[in-house]
Amino acid sequence: MKIQQRGIAAGFTIVIVLLCLCVFALFFGSIAIPPELMGSILLGREGESPLARIVWEFRLPRIVMALLVGMMLAAGGTISQAVFRNSLADPYIIGISSGAVAGAVLAFMLKLPDVYYGLFGFLSAAGASFLIFRFSSRRGSADTSQLLIIGVAVSAFLSAVTSFCMYLAGQDSYRVVIWTMGYLGSASWGRVLFLTLPLTAGLLYFLYHRQDLDALLLADEEAHSLGLSVGPLKTRLLLAVSLLAAFSVAFTGMIGFVGLIVPHAMRRLVGNSHGRLIPLAALGGGAFLLFADILARTLLAPAEIPIGVVTAFFGAPFFLFLATRMGKGGPRGY
Repeated sequence: MKIQQRGIAAGFTIVIVLLCLCVFALFFGSIAIPPELMGSILLGREGESPLARIVWEFRLPRIVMALLVGMMLAAGGTISQAVFRNSLADPYIIGISSGAVAGAVLAFMLKLPDVYYGLFGFLSAAGASFLIFRFSSRRGSADTSQLLIIGVAVSAFLSAVTSFCMYLAGQDSYRVVIWTMGYLGSASWGRVLFLTLPLTAGLLYFLYHRQDLDALLLADEEAHSLGLSVGPLKTRLLLAVSLLAAFSVAFTGMIGFVGLIVPHAMRRLVGNSHGRLIPLAALGGGAFLLFADILARTLLAPAEIPIGVVTAFFGAPFFLFLATRMGKGGPRGY
């Protein structure tokens, strides 16, 4: 099957899976809702009943939040891997998300409104991404071992900053701990609307530069010969990735490995053309995170597993497999 046909088939399959996951997430949780009652609720016939409030005020916003955050994480991972030309360049693994967490926790400590969580997270994530890019790049690409070493070092320092802030928080530190493990339970329609803005802007910006992203997969000299200003372009792309990482962390905490698993899987299906890869990775990220959230809500219901724990169960073995394969000279995916 040609790559273009595989892309169409993959997109259609992901949309079907997404719809099935949305239906499942609506019906099941700590309280199961019968199909006939769900129909009445969605048609507005149940008024302000407790089950109607569960659906409209909790489950639907949470479903949409999972889709949006998954799209942000997967899109950020796709662009990071292109900028660093490395399949392991997930914002979570290399420390960009840790920067966002440190900034958001600082905003929490200062008792600032929610919007400042994203702003502080963006500034610290941007600083972390440029440090990593500056110290790990060799001739325009990121050496795998050096990228991981720099990412671990930056993450360790930022985790120390976060831990210190949590220590100062005293009794409120429990809330911070739960939040840093990943949590979608605070979803609301206001937050959904707020997250839509950076996601839409980021996706449009990445798609606008889709051909430039394809060129970045070549050596920098070849990209220069095609008329690209490689350094400034990578800087702008990393800023956009930092923006997505910051706002996803600000509202849902630390959720890892989405930006590693999904872009790598989509690239194997549809190739390296970012015109196809970006939208499919975004859809796949939304589906993956919604699936993880369903598991988090239902496996130990009525208790809830932090969603970051669920994604790590899938992502950590995948990361080890990918890192081992690359260490043995396996393909980098480009």
